[in-house]
Amino acid sequence: MSKFSNNYHKVTFIKHWTDSLFSFRIQRPQNFRFRSGEFVMIGLLNEEDKPILRAYSIASPSWSEELEFYSIIVKDGPLTSKLKNIKIDDEIIMMPKSTGTLVLDALKPGKRLFLFSSGTGFAPFASLIREPETYEKFESVVVTHTCRTVPELAYSQEIIDESNNDEIIKEFIENKLISYHSTTREDFTNNGRITELISTNKIFDDLKINSISSDDRFMFCGSMGLNNDLKAIMVKHNLQEGANNSPAEFVLEKAFVG
Repeated sequence: MSKFSNNYHKVTFIKHWTDSLFSFRIQRPQNFRFRSGEFVMIGLLNEEDKPILRAYSIASPSWSEELEFYSIIVKDGPLTSKLKNIKIDDEIIMMPKSTGTLVLDALKPGKRLFLFSSGTGFAPFASLIREPETYEKFESVVVTHTCRTVPELAYSQEIIDESNNDEIIKEFIENKLISYHSTTREDFTNNGRITELISTNKIFDDLKINSISSDDRFMFCGSMGLNNDLKAIMVKHNLQEGANNSPAEFVLEKAFVG
């Protein structure tokens, strides 16, 4: 316990979006700093008073006074089966160091930024689309979110709507933010996996924008299978994977919640 005594932070907000998806916020430690798009280790104690920690992207932007997280509920998951029951004023363990590859510093300068996500992989992009620096570095930002069903898109739709209407952020966005939602198991305006929508050029036709070029930069966050498929598309277009110490044309996140 003593090892984590300084790492407890109160829950300030909780919202359940579906039976298996919820978001929550915790108090932000005064000395905590992070770059939009990074993740931290958060968790709870188990029955033996041992910590169960998992990597969670910070969904709030770097300037926010609270830290927001977006979670799926994994059936019988060691952490999420407990985390789903948290209440306001409960305490969550959060380790003090953030890290990750889905940061602006890992990309070379470019004209358009594409943010491809599925499921809870939208979380780091909820941070980045509310980060003023994103719009200072790119002429346009295209954020996509693909889920199985329409209700699972609610979180990203609300974040995007709030961003476009937020007094702080909207002056930076200035019509630069473009969003695209699709579903894979339910009828919706757009249907299909993002990889199919890219390969067939449908997403570009739907948005009336040019297809992939060497001036584009990409981030993606989803299942390992989706990340690998998107990476293959990037490589096919002769784009290189970047890192914090070696910026390039695309980056992906390799930390997953379980």
